[in-house]
Parts: sequence; structure tokens; C-alpha cells
Amino acid sequence: MRRGYDEAQIERAHKKRTLVASLFIFLCIPLTILAGIVFFDDRKYMIISTLLLVYTMVPFFMVFEKRKPRAREIVLLAMMTALVICVHGLCSRLLGIKAGSAMIIVAGISLGPEAGFFIGALARFVMNFFDGQGPWTPWQMFCWGLMGFLAGLAFNKASVEKLKSRDFKVIMGPVLCIAFSELLAYVLFLLFPGADTTFFGWRLYLFGALGLLLGVILQRKRLPVDDVTLTVFTFFVIFVVYGGIMNVCALVTSAGIEGGNDLSLASLKLLYISGVPYDFAHAATAAVFNFVAGDKIIRKLERVKLKYGIYR
Repeated sequence: MRRGYDEAQIERAHKKRTLVASLFIFLCIPLTILAGIVFFDDRKYMIISTLLLVYTMVPFFMVFEKRKPRAREIVLLAMMTALVICVHGLCSRLLGIKAGSAMIIVAGISLGPEAGFFIGALARFVMNFFDGQGPWTPWQMFCWGLMGFLAGLAFNKASVEKLKSRDFKVIMGPVLCIAFSELLAYVLFLLFPGADTTFFGWRLYLFGALGLLLGVILQRKRLPVDDVTLTVFTFFVIFVVYGGIMNVCALVTSAGIEGGNDLSLASLKLLYISGVPYDFAHAATAAVFNFVAGDKIIRKLERVKLKYGIYR
């Protein structure tokens, strides 16, 4: 029992929130970004960004459907959002490490998929007041939020108490899914290269995303929270999700600008090829950050939740 509700009630409410969040994330938000491109020519990006924040609040506030929110819960989310912003700004400027992306994954694991998406979208929106707002802002909000959401879905928070243990059999499931997808992509490139001259490009992202999605589905709520698992997951989700989506953003936001890219499949393929080094460095530095500090931050957050009786 928890706060007067049995476990069946809690589980039903959780599934309801996850379903609503999935609808907003995979349907409403992409359609809103598309509407901004088609009807506003990417010039009303602040309106689109605000709408995205509203969307993220709906599944998040469903947590308080049957009770009033407590100040300690709101403070924890605000603190985590501010921590993501500060760590990202400090590490990216001084060390060249994209620690904010790593912290979003940590937030999703500790606070749940809905809170992970909310923190990711809000942190990216605020961070861009320092890094620069633009048509790319809604895309970055969506990417950061999606990474937090996927992390919250994939990991088993019950394993936080065993952070030092490493179950390689569990992490091998998602890794093998991604490896098999990339191998399939390479075989298809050898058999049907088309106009492509290199394997390194859109196939890495597309087949990597399919493998990652399959791995998350197979291991939903079962990935252990240890340093190796966290590191591997961080690398692949940032490379595939953030890199894959932001390359499309680069094509769309630069189309029609003098010296920009043509809105064509050929231009998109070139962006994917040229984006591999940056996306690899982004994912690798974030993965290193989570290998060093990720499990420690998760442990601290779990202690805070236990001390103040915060449940999700």
C-alpha cells in the first residue's frame, strides 16, 4: 500500500500516464513541430516551444491526479532541471563534454519517464537562452525530452540498491539488438548500395534506432542501473535519437536560406554522413560522464526520494 492506494491502482495509473505521454510525445509534438514548419515557416519557434512545454506538463501532472502536489516534489524537479542546465553549461564550455544529455538520462531513470521528458524539454528551453534560441529549439527540446522518457521506460529502478553489480546478460540483449540491426544495414548496403558511396550515414541512424527501440521493448523496466549498462545506453540513445533527429532539423531549418541545404533526400544523406563525427563525440563524452558520475547521481536522488517520501 502507498498513500491509501493499493498496488493495482498505482499500476493502472502508471500505465495510463505512460500511454498519454506516448501519445503526446510520438503524435502531438511531432505534428506541432511540423505545423510550425509548414504554416509559420519556422519563424514562430517560441510559440511552438511553449506549446511543447504545455504538452509535457499534461502527463506529468497526471501524477497528481488523485492528490495535491507537494512542495518537496516540485522542488526536486526544479532542482534537477537547474542542475542539468548548470552542469551542461559548465562542462560544455570548460571541458567540451555534453553532460546535459547524460543528466537527462539520469533524471529519467530516477524520476520516471514523464518527469524525465518534462525535465529534458524544460532544461533545453531554458538552456537556449544562454546558447541561443532559434528554429532548432523545439527540436532540441523534443530530443532531450525523448531521451529522458526512453531512459525512464527502459531501466529497472529496483536495481538501484545493487548499483555495483553488473549483469552483462541483461545489457547484452539491447546491445545485440543494435549490433544485429547495424549488421543488417551493412549487408543491405553491400547488396543494394544505390547512389551511396559509404556505409557511414543514414543507415547508422535508421537501423540503430530500430535496434534501440527493439532492445527497449524487449528489456522494458529490466535494464539494471550499473555503470556499464548506463554508459552503453547513454551512448546509443544519444547517437541514434539526438543525432538522428537533429540532422533532420539541420536540413529543415537551413532550407530556403542562402547557402543552406536543399530540402531533398540527397542533402539529408550528406548531413547524416557529415554528422557522424559530431554525433559520435557527443555520445561518447556523455557516456564517459555517466560512467564516472551517473550511478552516483542516481544513488543520491534515490536517497532524497526515500528521505522525503517521494514516489512516482
